[in-house]
Amino acid sequence: MGVRVLAVIPARFGSSRLPGKPLALIGGKPMIQRVYERVRRVAEIDSVVVGTDDDRIAHQVRAFGGAVVLTSVNHRCGTDRVAEVARRYDAEIVLNVQGDMPFVEPQAIRDVLSLLRKKASLPMATAKVPIEERASWENPHVVKVVTDSAGNALYFSRRPIPFWRDSPPSRIWGFRHLGLYAFRRSFLLLFSQLDPTPLEHAEGLEQLRALEHGYQIGVVETVDGVGIEVNSPEDLRSAEEFLERGARGSVPVV
Repeated sequence: MGVRVLAVIPARFGSSRLPGKPLALIGGKPMIQRVYERVRRVAEIDSVVVGTDDDRIAHQVRAFGGAVVLTSVNHRCGTDRVAEVARRYDAEIVLNVQGDMPFVEPQAIRDVLSLLRKKASLPMATAKVPIEERASWENPHVVKVVTDSAGNALYFSRRPIPFWRDSPPSRIWGFRHLGLYAFRRSFLLLFSQLDPTPLEHAEGLEQLRALEHGYQIGVVETVDGVGIEVNSPEDLRSAEEFLERGARGSVPVV
């Protein structure tokens, strides 16, 4: 039997900028449904499950025919919620797909999964795409990543990295990190037990916990696999506009 793959979409109702955002409608569908349906397109995934601490979200997922697990309300981050769900499933690889990416590209998910399968030494993997605009490179809401010559993460930051003393030598300012992760299940369960770290607290980025504890994170360059991350009412309006452009045929949204 091949390696069993579980995809978990963590979703919580509370959000400082957009409360109840998994249930926010985009083109008449709850955002969590749009994420779920796009993850289901990846044939290499055996099971897709939403992990949530909220009955309203669980009810909506069941209404569209999705699988859902109710989790603790006390998790520190989304990955800890994913780990709770993973304990209930027989899988060797667990994907964490953020619930605020309604247009996540199946190819980006496949690329992250493929990297973890190819490199047996990696405990986890994630993805990056080039940043070609200075504004995005300087935007603290756009998480940046730098990697070593083997493609492993050196650091993630909300600040512009690398710092260019002069102009960059090409049109690429840096690389944006995409919120897609593939874990070996054994490492995911270990990760959820590790103490939070100073850099994780400083940047508000949970993946830094792995680096600070000395674990490698493989990073694959992929397609711009997120489109729009919805974290605010403004992002929600942008998502509606993005979907409308796709309906008119100007962007490939289905």
